[in-house]
Amino acid sequence: MSHEQLEGLLFWFPAFVLSTTVHEAAHAWVALRAGDPTAYHGGQVSLNPWFHIRREPIGMLVLPLVTAMTNGWAMGWASAPFDPVWAARHPRRAALMAAAGPVANVALAMLALVAIHLALALGLFETHYVGTWSTLVVPSTTFADSELAAFGARALSVMLSLNVLLAVFNSIPLPPLDGAAVLDIVVPGAARFFRRLGPVASLLGLFAAWKVMPLFVGPIFSAVEAVIGN
Repeated sequence: MSHEQLEGLLFWFPAFVLSTTVHEAAHAWVALRAGDPTAYHGGQVSLNPWFHIRREPIGMLVLPLVTAMTNGWAMGWASAPFDPVWAARHPRRAALMAAAGPVANVALAMLALVAIHLALALGLFETHYVGTWSTLVVPSTTFADSELAAFGARALSVMLSLNVLLAVFNSIPLPPLDGAAVLDIVVPGAARFFRRLGPVASLLGLFAAWKVMPLFVGPIFSAVEAVIGN
């Protein structure tokens, strides 16, 4: 097994499962509070990954494992069911439900950032001036031989990176991404227009999002490094 494959399995795959579970649980919880118990009845108001894997085994388990083994980082998808009639009647509530997922990722990213800054202040980590998404910080010279410090630095780097990327990607205002529901508040009728297009809207939206996202990767990485203090 190569170093990239090992990194994918040890760090990116678990981070993906955890981050996606929190993302979908946030959708489900806000929907329940806003009057749609669909996801709650499916068991998805839960931080237990199994309930989310059970709904999307390919996107939550198979594809992330495959990409972790082949690319050294994990990608996939998940979903929380909702009542489209409820969403049509309450577009603002539906927008809040959609926004809850990216907000949850931002919260996870902030927790990782706080932990990183605490470790930097304690002298456990130092910034990596030629870093990657997985090595935003590394063990300090004092703890260079500590496997625990090395593991913690890598795990927190991945957790911060992945959740920032998930938050930005899911906020793109195109279906089936979360930003499409939020767009309906700014542009009334957008959701109705997308629904009329059916599955074509989702396919075109994903294609466009994958084309747009690379434009943001460089600036996002620079911003994350700046926040850390590189």
